[in-house]
Amino acid sequence: MTLLSALEIARRAGGRVVGDDGAIVDAWAFDSRVLGDGACFVALRGARDGHDFVASAFDAGARVALVDDDVAGVSPPPPGRALVHVGDTLGALQEVARSLRLDRPELHVVAVAGSTGKTSTKDLLAATLASRGCHANAESYNNEFGLPITLCNTPGSARVVVTEMGERFAGDLTALCEIARPDTGLVTNVGLAHAEHLGGRDGVIAVLAELLEALPGIGTAVLNADDPATPQLAALTPLATVVTVGESEGADYRMSNVSIDDRLRPSFELRGRRFTVPLHGSHHALNAAMAVAVAHRVFSLPLEEIALELAHAAPGRWRMELLETDSGVTVLNDSYNANPTSMEAALVALTRLEVPSGGRRFAVLGDMRELGAHHDGAHREVGERTAVLALDVVVGVGAGGVAIAQAARSGGVETHVVADAAEAVRLVASMLRTGDAVLVKGSRALGLERVADGLLASARNESRHECSGGDRP
Repeated sequence: MTLLSALEIARRAGGRVVGDDGAIVDAWAFDSRVLGDGACFVALRGARDGHDFVASAFDAGARVALVDDDVAGVSPPPPGRALVHVGDTLGALQEVARSLRLDRPELHVVAVAGSTGKTSTKDLLAATLASRGCHANAESYNNEFGLPITLCNTPGSARVVVTEMGERFAGDLTALCEIARPDTGLVTNVGLAHAEHLGGRDGVIAVLAELLEALPGIGTAVLNADDPATPQLAALTPLATVVTVGESEGADYRMSNVSIDDRLRPSFELRGRRFTVPLHGSHHALNAAMAVAVAHRVFSLPLEEIALELAHAAPGRWRMELLETDSGVTVLNDSYNANPTSMEAALVALTRLEVPSGGRRFAVLGDMRELGAHHDGAHREVGERTAVLALDVVVGVGAGGVAIAQAARSGGVETHVVADAAEAVRLVASMLRTGDAVLVKGSRALGLERVADGLLASARNESRHECSGGDRP
């Protein structure tokens, strides 16, 4: 990233320095628990007030803290450190990011939006563009403070940065584009994610079009040829060149011969070459093909090189992680978030996961949040889908999980309902046997990653108990 002094941060953010105005930062963070030496800590206000952690941030090595003017009780900085007081820390962070982007017109910004698959597609793009000096945040930093942090942390040596752009409300992508000024925009698909706030499918299309409208005349819009909304999105792209990707006839980059191996890793053919994707789930074939299209069409990389780089892509945390317990149970952890589209993909992946004779397929499923009027129908359809797919056991977590379980039970599936992740762990761990497979999937607020972690820990404890002879008198 660009090295900035406290004085320069204050200049860009319209603030004032208290302490050492020559203190230099080389990284930015809003979580005091993960920042390193030399960081600028941004004290954001949310469920917890970041101003309560300024002292902890300095203890962890921060050299500058960005704080609001009106916050009382923030202690003076230690020697050699500084506070930058601003009217609003979020606005100041965004202004710093905006100014850094304007300072680097040669930096190519690729923005990834869509109802599902943003983070995985971002990770695949980062892999395929590695030789072009690509930077992408390891986390899913796609909102009004995550995207500015990504830009602020982009190394000076980077020539490309891949950003995610999330859309919960109308105007979200317009605001993010004003900061990042993307050159290439990629829309993975159009679904019902955040439909409660966006007003259904038409509202989702309208907000995704904000990214396409922001692209310059020399820019490129990469769209999903298999999505019914793509013609409408293409029509809403006023300046940029539209490139389509998918299995549909007429796609500019047409996939064919998609297959999946026994570890759920997909592969496909595109323009005479076969590409293998090291992520789990057949839906990643399209995500990878869109990354290939960007690397080939926009950055002119040869397909041979793209195929090699793609093979080194790493999966994101809690996104289709395929794990195995010591007792021979397979856990498919897709607990990062959930909406109808991603739920369908995860359920299909579970059915394609090979289990030995006698092995059963469990699905631990929780709420899909922010669906508004679509909530009840969407959860009912998931339950009905588990019956069509002939899953053996469905465990519903939370209110949405209850609706899923009720529909699954009507279809003849064995079902259970639990209140939370801890109860789900106790129930499922008591039922599992060698050869079973478990999918864990739900909206982020439920914290269902604790189910996957708990099942793995339970299996380890059981294994240690057996090895120690705990059953002998």
